[in-house]
Amino acid sequence: MNARLNLLDNPMVATSLKHITSAGRGLKDSTVPAATQELVRIRASQINGCGFCLDMHTKDAAAAGETPERLHMVAAWREATVFTDAERAALELAEQGTRNTDSYPGVTDEAWENAAKHYNEDELAALVGMIAVINAFNRMNVMVRQPAGAYQPGMFG
Repeated sequence: MNARLNLLDNPMVATSLKHITSAGRGLKDSTVPAATQELVRIRASQINGCGFCLDMHTKDAAAAGETPERLHMVAAWREATVFTDAERAALELAEQGTRNTDSYPGVTDEAWENAAKHYNEDELAALVGMIAVINAFNRMNVMVRQPAGAYQPGMFG
């Protein structure tokens, strides 16, 4: 399987990717735990059907010490007992923020208030940014049918 467009070789896309990647790297320095950041990226990528990002973020999470059990349970986070209340709040925010469409109400006040119980304003801002950035990457990869499976942890720095 080949991508419809090489996102790394096209000068127009490369310029955009440079800025999106920079935004994502800046958000990684937030005080939101690294494991939570990866869980959020994984959940959004599951919803968006982005195999490339799922490959990347599950491998990066595993390389950072995340357990297979937790990685396998992200899609069923509501029923899974392996996540903290704070992680559940972040996953709910990621899910509702990702499903922001005409037929879905977006992030509810209840979900926002629940997240605010666990994260301060800067962390909430970081989560919002992370969700926006991963959704941008997901959408680009899905549109061009970016193949998945060859990613190696740390491959992109």
